[in-house]
Amino acid sequence: MSFLVLVLVLWVEKFSALRQRLQRDGFFLGELVRLERSGKVHPWWSLAILVLAPVAVLVLLLHVLEPVAYGLLALPVHLLVLIYSLGRGDAKAALGPFRDAWRRGDDQAALHVAERDLGLVADDAPSLLIRVQGYLVWQAYQSFFAVIFWYFLLGPGAALGYRLLALCGEHSGQPALKAKAEQLRHALDWLPVRVLALSFALVGNFVAVMRVMLHELLNWRISAGHLIARVGRVADDIPDAQDSQRGLARLDSLWELLLRSAVLWYTGFALWTVLV
Repeated sequence: MSFLVLVLVLWVEKFSALRQRLQRDGFFLGELVRLERSGKVHPWWSLAILVLAPVAVLVLLLHVLEPVAYGLLALPVHLLVLIYSLGRGDAKAALGPFRDAWRRGDDQAALHVAERDLGLVADDAPSLLIRVQGYLVWQAYQSFFAVIFWYFLLGPGAALGYRLLALCGEHSGQPALKAKAEQLRHALDWLPVRVLALSFALVGNFVAVMRVMLHELLNWRISAGHLIARVGRVADDIPDAQDSQRGLARLDSLWELLLRSAVLWYTGFALWTVLV
């Protein structure tokens, strides 16, 4: 059933607006603010309430539903949870104003819209382009690849837990709670980000990626965002000297690299489903 749900998610993404209607975080963020304002709950207990409790309820619900009607009642729950667990927004669409400014050759406008829309700050256009490239790869990873990895490996509870931890880390105003959420998310990112990096090697520049991964494969301290952005750039196989002239082409090439990796993952999921 997991592979069927993964295929249905692609169909919903392409032909439906269900994701925008389903991804409403108001209640969760309200509970986060309430716990932070109380000031009486330890960060670990806050994470248990905000993340572990919803995951436990979901696992219990699926345990009840899966034996009924050959699991057909559990299928929509899987689908809805996975859609909710995907990242917020559309990374490629968010680059639209930046692409327009870069196409006009207006560096100041590109710097402004990158700070306004993407939260990226840079001193000049070349360094901004590198940061935008990293932003695209990271957003694709954390919005899609990490979620489907944990869903296929451990089920919808793991996918939901990953997204709730991400929301805590992004929106928490309490430093201790934010730090704990980011630590747990770093642990959850360690394996899937390296699997995606190795996927880049198979669909991109194998030698360049492996040269990086030989040094960083077991490095616990490197962040997932930094690692996947670095590997994505070398896997894309476009010389750095051409970045300023081929900035938009580089972004398109990185997106194609991500699409090829997604096809590789789905092929692997399909083979695993058939053979196991």
